[in-house]
Amino acid sequence: MDTQVEQAIELAFDPRTQQQLKLQAYDFLNQLRENSDGWQACLSLFTRTPAPSEVVRLVCLEIVNNAVQTQRLDQQSLIYIRDSLMGYVRKWYAPGSTSVDSPPIQNKFTQTVTYLFTLLYPSQWRSFFDDFRELAGDASALGATNPAGTIVYLRVIGSIHDEIADVMIPRTPDEQKRCNELKDMIRVRDVSKVAVTLQEILSRWRQIDLSITETCLRTVAKWVSWVDINLVLNSTVQSALLELAGQQGNLDSESKEAKARDAAIDTFTETVGKKMPPNDKIELIRYLNLEGIVGQLLASPALSQLRNTPEYDTDLAETVAKLVNNAMYDVVKVLDNDSVEGDTRANAEKLLHAFMPYLLRLFSDEYDEICSAVIPSLTDLLTMLRRHVKTKGVVPSQYSGMLQPILDAIIAKMKYDETATWGDEDDVTDEAEFQELRKRLHVLQQTVAAIDEQLYVDTLTRVVASIFSRLDSTDKPNWRDLDLAMHEMYLFGELAIRNGGMWAKSAPSSIASQRLIEMMSKIVEADLATYPHPAVQLQYMEISVRYVQFFEQNPSSIEKVLESFVRFVHSDHSKVRLRSWYLFQRFVRHLRTQLGNIAQTVVQAIADLLTVKAELPEDRDDEDISSEDGGQSADAVFNSQLFLFEAVGTVASPSAVPLETKVAIVKSVIDPLADSLRGHLQPARAGDARAVLQIHHVIMAFGSIAYGFSDWMPGVKGGGPPPAQVSAEFMIASEASLTALNALKQSSDVRNAARNAFSRYLGVLGAQILVQLPRWIDGLLSSASSNDEMAMFLRTLGQVVYGFKSEISDILDQLLSPLLQQVFTGLSQPTTGTDDEVQLKELKQQYLNFVLVILNNDLAAVLVSPANQATFDAFLSTLTRYSCDPADPQSARLAFSALGRMVAIWGGPDIALGSTEAPSPALPGFDSFIMSQFAPLPWTLLATPGFTAHDAQMRSVLQEAAVLQWTISRKVGTAYREQLQRELRNLGAGEESIQSYMTNISGDVIGFRKFFAAFVQQAKR
Repeated sequence: MDTQVEQAIELAFDPRTQQQLKLQAYDFLNQLRENSDGWQACLSLFTRTPAPSEVVRLVCLEIVNNAVQTQRLDQQSLIYIRDSLMGYVRKWYAPGSTSVDSPPIQNKFTQTVTYLFTLLYPSQWRSFFDDFRELAGDASALGATNPAGTIVYLRVIGSIHDEIADVMIPRTPDEQKRCNELKDMIRVRDVSKVAVTLQEILSRWRQIDLSITETCLRTVAKWVSWVDINLVLNSTVQSALLELAGQQGNLDSESKEAKARDAAIDTFTETVGKKMPPNDKIELIRYLNLEGIVGQLLASPALSQLRNTPEYDTDLAETVAKLVNNAMYDVVKVLDNDSVEGDTRANAEKLLHAFMPYLLRLFSDEYDEICSAVIPSLTDLLTMLRRHVKTKGVVPSQYSGMLQPILDAIIAKMKYDETATWGDEDDVTDEAEFQELRKRLHVLQQTVAAIDEQLYVDTLTRVVASIFSRLDSTDKPNWRDLDLAMHEMYLFGELAIRNGGMWAKSAPSSIASQRLIEMMSKIVEADLATYPHPAVQLQYMEISVRYVQFFEQNPSSIEKVLESFVRFVHSDHSKVRLRSWYLFQRFVRHLRTQLGNIAQTVVQAIADLLTVKAELPEDRDDEDISSEDGGQSADAVFNSQLFLFEAVGTVASPSAVPLETKVAIVKSVIDPLADSLRGHLQPARAGDARAVLQIHHVIMAFGSIAYGFSDWMPGVKGGGPPPAQVSAEFMIASEASLTALNALKQSSDVRNAARNAFSRYLGVLGAQILVQLPRWIDGLLSSASSNDEMAMFLRTLGQVVYGFKSEISDILDQLLSPLLQQVFTGLSQPTTGTDDEVQLKELKQQYLNFVLVILNNDLAAVLVSPANQATFDAFLSTLTRYSCDPADPQSARLAFSALGRMVAIWGGPDIALGSTEAPSPALPGFDSFIMSQFAPLPWTLLATPGFTAHDAQMRSVLQEAAVLQWTISRKVGTAYREQLQRELRNLGAGEESIQSYMTNISGDVIGFRKFFAAFVQQAKR
């Protein structure tokens, strides 16, 4: 068997093996892994002398490891594996042995032994730690012989920590309980011996092998978190830590000395992070003299003299930053505890002031990783101060002096460093990381502002003013300075305009608003828009849009800024150009009422950018994309261009623009687009993909112009479509869109563009669009339309019906049957996956909402008109079917609501309670139809498999079903009430319950809704 296993492994992992033979070998090994006895041959192979090949030994050990971990071996088997592996390790790692395993085998061996430990240590392997301690040598030999055995010992006890004490590993409650029990056993039995061994290893090997020293320190750092600290950190260990952590000189970060030093600092960090009572924690920080160690490290050449040079030791700096962060975290935690008083609080205050310069030094480090390492503790400090302000009104005097240097450091860190090269493709990741850091710094700034608003306002004003003042001097600010000033201006608005605006009754609304207005005046006067760096240009546009209220009060500045925007939209820099298209639209939208006299000039200035030229993905190679448009796809570029078309509509729309100018502007853009559409229609019909895409783009552009021109939508009170002369121009666009849609209705891209444009034409055409409605429906609800498309169009069509309810009756009567037939086809399509199910559910809901729009807007007559009688039965069938579908409660609720409205509309006048008056339905025989078809539906729902009365969504369905019953009782009268009582008796209700039911249905509808839902829930218990 051993030979067979060995051969299978060799074949499976030999690249020269034929594929068929390799697959057979893999299959054999998988069977071996699953076989309950397969581990035995593998264990024998692993421990065999002479040893098989490396790959055979590794695979065999992995199979043994898998058996120990997953196969629930009996105690005898586990002990046999233990004895075999211990025999192996004593032989291979005996003093003087040259047979040392490779790192992969050592890792797998350590993992297997760790699993054995968790299973056997409680009763069958009490000598576990002693057994591995022997490998390192006795007290006299430790440090003189067998380094390999020492490393195995350290690996194993480090792995024990990882398995039972690493807090980053998720565990089930049972697993955590087992780990806690193992830790308790170790504390009682062996922790003192382990501590002594670690101290001996550190003491003996420190001068001989720094790799072993580093591994030992990493192990100490792990164990110190859950054992008695006095056992681990005695004077011997502390002396070693201080010596190693304080090593001076310019050490290579990859050298053994540097790694040992970093491990010593990490040990301090983990020690400080140990959970302890406040007084003990403060005493520990003082006992370890951490402020002295940190000061010594920061003053070392590696972190002081070499700072700002390529030799700066960033790894050491980050390691020290983590130590400072942990120490500050605990100090702040103590100070934030109101129950801590006396010497503990006084000592914590001293430590806070001692560590504060170190915290700011590391926070201000030019390397963002080092800065980020201390942000958590700085956040905690500021949060504590904010709490003080909230509860006591002021910052305690002993802390007030900290805020200014903290805020100065935050602002300084917001600046691009001197090595940053903005916009380079190679620096995309660095830029993203810096922007993420800026977000975190912004949070810190906000906290400072909440603590001392006046300090924040004064500091930001001073920083921005200082940079802008240099514009008029020989010491010109560079782009990094200007970017910082403008970025802080952008953030400053959260305070300056937080109460709704920069002005209140034509005066600045606050001191912060006054300062912001001064800043805005400066950037406009200084003509910062002409600064050649793209980062500054982008900030200028963002600020202009964010603080557009400034221009409302200073209209004389608008033309100057508009000229700048015109330059930006033509910029050679892709990021500036594409972003400006969006921001330009935002800017003119806010200020459109003040652009009447220059509207045509503005449009003419960007006219060259209003030409649509579709590009297929294959039209560009990678180099074109990255260089021309900043890595953006052709689709992304076009989507940005649409903002320009929207801006044209926006600029032309205000009442201050003369009517002839409006017409001229719209015509100057629409006519060339319409010509382009017509010119590409024939090749598009022939299957030219680029022509189809061109038509898609043109239709989208039409929609964007319309969207910019009109904010009004049908059904909105106030406002209306533009004058007829303007609407006539948009009618040209609509007709062109329809022509393309009807010719290319099989193209989803064209349908999507047309649907988008249709919803936007409503605001510029008004009721004129109704004559085109049948053609729109024919194109947008074609046989190729997906359920998702139909759902979106029905939503828009519902808005049309609502908005034009007084004019649409005749048209709706003509188009309803074809529309419903198309929807029914979509509703009947089988679903093949989750996406299909979601789309079907959405279509059902939009269809039902559309029906409700018809019923709620006095248009119910079209449902039963001669033109639509052929589809009425299918229409009713959908309502009754959906109302009893508990799998889709939203649709069920809408269906019951529609049925209730139909009863209310066609059921005739209400019959007084107790009256024997006969029903007088608006439709002959509808009362009988209600009794036979609608009345049983609530009970059908309750009997449907899957119905759950206590589901929150189903409760709303029950309430709509109650409304249906309540309405029927008032339209049909005594006949329904008698039938209802019979139905309740058949359902097993007692006379008292029936009487209560009839009393409640005789009351108001709101009360009965609640009663019915509670009645059903009670009955279903």
